[in-house]
Amino acid sequence: MINSKELLDLNHTLAKSFLENLENIWEILAKLSDVILEIQKNLSKDEYEEISPQVFVHKSVKIMKPVFIGAPTIIGKNSELRQSALIRGCALIGENCVIGNSSEIKNAIIFDNVELPHFNYVGDSILGYRVHFGAGAVASNLKSDKSEVTIKFKENEIKTGLKKFGTIVGDYSEIGCNSVLNPGTIIGKNTSIYPLSSVRGVIESNTIYKNQKNVIKKK
Repeated sequence: MINSKELLDLNHTLAKSFLENLENIWEILAKLSDVILEIQKNLSKDEYEEISPQVFVHKSVKIMKPVFIGAPTIIGKNSELRQSALIRGCALIGENCVIGNSSEIKNAIIFDNVELPHFNYVGDSILGYRVHFGAGAVASNLKSDKSEVTIKFKENEIKTGLKKFGTIVGDYSEIGCNSVLNPGTIIGKNTSIYPLSSVRGVIESNTIYKNQKNVIKKK
């Protein structure tokens, strides 16, 4: 369930070679800055522009000012940054993505065709291909007591070794408006999260999450 091949089509991120051999996907988050810097070395100068030190943006990207883009960051082909988007840094954003009004990204891998269009926060997380966040949905990355994040899976707790770890969301999943994905949440492929949900633990693929006690299989 937590294997990258079960959750993500790695052909939709420049981090494919760094992700495919990891035993636990979240391990990449602790070294994401180095990964992004390594990828930057091989970007085409004909396609990407270094608009500030260690910030590489594809020449087709649309940027609606004001925005802030911290380093290191890569933003892929045909993506769009809307007004007041905040890329705090250490972000690998794929092709055809939308980072919208007042949305914030920090230490995250965003696969191709992801949409974070309104008031979203994504910290220390990985969002798969065609994931969509409704307005106000957030991926929380820090526990209130600031202790190590663990993943609750069935009757077990998996230690991550990380104090900051948000979520991994599988391809094609939909996160409803004003939902909170608590630290250490894993969401399977093609899963729908109801609006106003508080989600934690591992949610199976191809399900509809209404609340912790009401998760149904899609037909």
